[in-house]
Amino acid sequence: MSTTSHADKTRQLGHPVAFDAPVLPGQPVIEAPWIRLQRIDAARHADDLFKAQLGHDWLWDYMSVGPYSDVDDFSDWILKAQQSLDPCFYAIVDPATDSACGMASFLRIDAAMGVIEIGFILLTPVLQRRREASAALMAMIRWCFDAGYRRVEWKCNALNLPSQRAAIRFGFTYEGRFRNHMISKGRNRDTDWFSITSEDWDVLRPAYDRWLSSANFDAEGQQRLSLSDLTAAALPGRCAP
Repeated sequence: MSTTSHADKTRQLGHPVAFDAPVLPGQPVIEAPWIRLQRIDAARHADDLFKAQLGHDWLWDYMSVGPYSDVDDFSDWILKAQQSLDPCFYAIVDPATDSACGMASFLRIDAAMGVIEIGFILLTPVLQRRREASAALMAMIRWCFDAGYRRVEWKCNALNLPSQRAAIRFGFTYEGRFRNHMISKGRNRDTDWFSITSEDWDVLRPAYDRWLSSANFDAEGQQRLSLSDLTAAALPGRCAP
């Protein structure tokens, strides 16, 4: 006579995971094609970043801080960012001029579970819509999986349509909307959640490599194949907001 109960037959459990916690971010430099990420440093990057964002207050619309019109206030904030381990901030630096033109961070880092987020992204006008901006964020995503993380998250204000489009372009999958998630600058924020898992990365990595290859760009630096098309082909049927 079988002693297996009906409950035993219907139990469903996740697959076993053999997992060693990855290292924390914080190395001095992350290299990328056409661009470089450097651990943020107030003395080195604050002045360049301040000038690059000055007069573009809209860059801070969906940030929890800013905008900044006073260089001392901005430098004080960058100093705090420099001292922070989570978020762990990087300046996006143009190698040709050695000047900072943007920043991004690793945050909400849970190494024990292999989960990390990329956010607090500031792409100033000199960097926007350029392949260097994409290469910088792609390098951060690649670093996460090379380090051994199982899940990379991207979260944004549900009203931030450019951030939503960027997440899908980079191959993130939309997971849902957290309503009344927080209050930011006195206003309600619904938050959209996206992720790339290590299984996704197995098929996204070749798409990234193909887009970043020199063969994908003409003499003027214009792409031949779009990243959106490559990631859509790699992960068809993904949900979007």
